[in-house]
Amino acid sequence: MSSLVQKSRRRLLHVDALKAVAAQAIVLHHLSIYGPIAVAVEEWLPQMMAVLQHYGRMAVQVFLVVGGFLSARGLSVAGQALQGAVPELLWKRYLRLVLPFIAAVLLTLACSLLVKPWLPDLVPSAVSLPQMLAHGLLLQDLLGFESLTVGAWYVAMDLQLFALLLGLMWLARRLQPARGLGQVRRWLRMAMAPALVLLLCLASLFVFNRDEQLDIWALYFFGAYGLGALVHWLGLSPQRRVGLWVLTALVLGALAVEFRERIALALVTALALAWWQARHDQAPEQQPLIRSPRLAHWVAQLGTHSYALFLIHFPVCLLLNAVFEHQDMAGGGWGVFMMLAAWGLSNLAALAFYRWVEVPSGRLQLGSWLPRLLRA
Repeated sequence: MSSLVQKSRRRLLHVDALKAVAAQAIVLHHLSIYGPIAVAVEEWLPQMMAVLQHYGRMAVQVFLVVGGFLSARGLSVAGQALQGAVPELLWKRYLRLVLPFIAAVLLTLACSLLVKPWLPDLVPSAVSLPQMLAHGLLLQDLLGFESLTVGAWYVAMDLQLFALLLGLMWLARRLQPARGLGQVRRWLRMAMAPALVLLLCLASLFVFNRDEQLDIWALYFFGAYGLGALVHWLGLSPQRRVGLWVLTALVLGALAVEFRERIALALVTALALAWWQARHDQAPEQQPLIRSPRLAHWVAQLGTHSYALFLIHFPVCLLLNAVFEHQDMAGGGWGVFMMLAAWGLSNLAALAFYRWVEVPSGRLQLGSWLPRLLRA
């Protein structure tokens, strides 16, 4: 058996596929709205650019659902109550997100200095120390600072959502009876966390997600994130199909109250994820989603590098737009060429960023002094 097949079978390729498609859509969305390249292409292909501008941004919903699924799977792999201390788990997630993010912010600022003469509207006019500290703490939106790179809001939101899910699972652990009750206690241990997540998910879908002023808070996005988490827990239940029907009906009820395309996409993503996960669980060695070993390898690579691509594509976008402007390129043909070049170079840059920044930062031993301090 080839090494490509062995590696692909150890992964959830359907999750990689969703992450890969969503990441590519986000890159194309940003390339369609920033800089003179986007203007040139829009004049030549207005309908295509309108699609990328309107629908490309909704790929975030795919990330939200997948993020909730992977977080619940990591915190409760077999449906058990939360294991481990909350401060350590949150600190670990923070470091995984923030170290590559700060590297990407610094790279973006360096590129901004280079391109400022040609693209003054795309770069920050000034950068303050409090602004940098806010980004380092992933609090820039909550504190009212201008983002230093596109997508910064999502990195901060990922941490908020993980913290909220972690808090619900901690609460579920605290609410469990300490002793006695036998089978009832075992059932509560399995059901308490999903029940709390479902309640907050519905609160988000029916209330919080309908108020756009709340879009800097996790409650606004927890509907989609919670769907992903619930897909994981339902996949462990013998009543999976019934649970999915009930969950679908509840989301459709929220859409009946107020239809939102983003929530409809989140529901479709959650149902597709549930179907693929069920097939994977039934026959994990067959990888029914992708039968070609080489294609499976590429999907796994694109999924693995999705966060790196999300972080690194904007500096590439800045540089290519500066070249376009400096060389006084005109016409939609040159615009399309440069847009495709920026897309391709972003993917190549993601390979390097993942290898030289994301992976090494994940190996850093920064200790657990902060979690211990928080528990003190």
